[in-house]
Amino acid sequence: MKKKITLLSGFLFMALIAITAQCCNTAAPKANEASEAGMQVAANEESAIEVYYFHATRRCATCNAVEEVTKAALAEKYGDTIRFFSINREEEKDHPLIKQHQINGQTLLIIKNDKVENLTNYAFMNARTHPDRLKDKLIETIAAL
Repeated sequence: MKKKITLLSGFLFMALIAITAQCCNTAAPKANEASEAGMQVAANEESAIEVYYFHATRRCATCNAVEEVTKAALAEKYGDTIRFFSINREEEKDHPLIKQHQINGQTLLIIKNDKVENLTNYAFMNARTHPDRLKDKLIETIAAL
């Protein structure tokens, strides 16, 4: 009996490590924390909505799916009216938005003026398994802005 419990515990520990490794480093500031930091958005127009995906050089399947689904949703619904930026945070360490938004992991932000919506967690939960949910959430969030 004790051997089975030890074996089960080991299996659960390995599963936890695999899940954590698969989703990379998804730590990111919450939208309200970023807003409180007094963010200023550099956009061509005051009312422009922009979508930013910050990622690392080495990316897992989920990281790639977040970018692909986001790009597809924006193209399908908005064409060229909403700009999408994919920023490698390791290659562009001095990018002003990385410092401004305190980006330290894969992060998906929708920004309009001083409003910031962080969809990182939702994106990572749905990009591979339920891409339509992510697309709907992106469209819903943009409409609310």
